[in-house]
Amino acid sequence: MRTDKPTTEDTTTTAARVAGAIGKGIVAGLIGTAVMTVAQMIEMQLSGRESSDTPYQAAKKVFGVKAEDEESKEMVNNLMHFTYGTAWGIPRALLAEFGSRGAAGTATHFGAVWGAALLMLPSLDLSEPITEWEPEAVGKDALLHGIYAIATGLAADALTSKADKDKEA
Repeated sequence: MRTDKPTTEDTTTTAARVAGAIGKGIVAGLIGTAVMTVAQMIEMQLSGRESSDTPYQAAKKVFGVKAEDEESKEMVNNLMHFTYGTAWGIPRALLAEFGSRGAAGTATHFGAVWGAALLMLPSLDLSEPITEWEPEAVGKDALLHGIYAIATGLAADALTSKADKDKEA
């Protein structure tokens, strides 16, 4: 008989689902970050834009990291970029695990990821508010974050669907 209170079995099942989603999210976030990085590299080659050191500057402000040379600065920059992107895969996989897959999950994830960046970077004095950006910069930033969200979403949904099929077998 079902009561309003969750049972130990319900709690254990939910905890297992969350743990599994965290693992899938790490993988999905890493894939999404790699795809976004390739897209950024292509965009930089086409536009002639230099690589951004914003991830390094964020690490410096938030964690007090100070690189001793350009090689160390680049290493911290890449580490922060991949850590941040990988970590954002976790909420996307949680969305997939608990029923928000496909376009709905990806749109929700995109809004959270891009919205967080648009709020966080100006608050750290690492960028101007989006209202002061040129339209082309807004478009490029939205496109790159969209590429990340789509790649992460495809990976999270595929990993979750595979796990669902494995459970059924």
